[in-house]
Amino acid sequence: MSWDLNSDRPIFIQIIEKIQMDIISGQYCPGDKLPSVRELAGEASVNPNTMQKALSELERTGLVYSQRTSGRYITEDAAMIGKLKEQLAEGIISDFFLNMEKLGFQREVAFSLLAKSIEIKGGQEDDTGM
Repeated sequence: MSWDLNSDRPIFIQIIEKIQMDIISGQYCPGDKLPSVRELAGEASVNPNTMQKALSELERTGLVYSQRTSGRYITEDAAMIGKLKEQLAEGIISDFFLNMEKLGFQREVAFSLLAKSIEIKGGQEDDTGM
């Protein structure tokens, strides 16, 4: 796993987002056991207390749960994971439109450019067989 953490935002928030992304992308499946705090902290090159804080927050949301003696696991609630995936997608879409507005594009023009991009990409995929 690649941990591209930077000092622009709190590290524990970036860790939460990274683990969320790993869950919704399928790198961690429902019911999977997470590595220990120390293992994850070592992979991410962060203090174990920072990793603990991030995992505790994920537990608070219900995305991760702990079993007292055997570690932390990913929730088996597929609906919760699906809802998180949808929320993250909505955030990305919202960011797209905000950025387009910053460039001076009205929403309708942004939609049009997006549709055009999809058509171009769709045509490329057809040509390559992908």
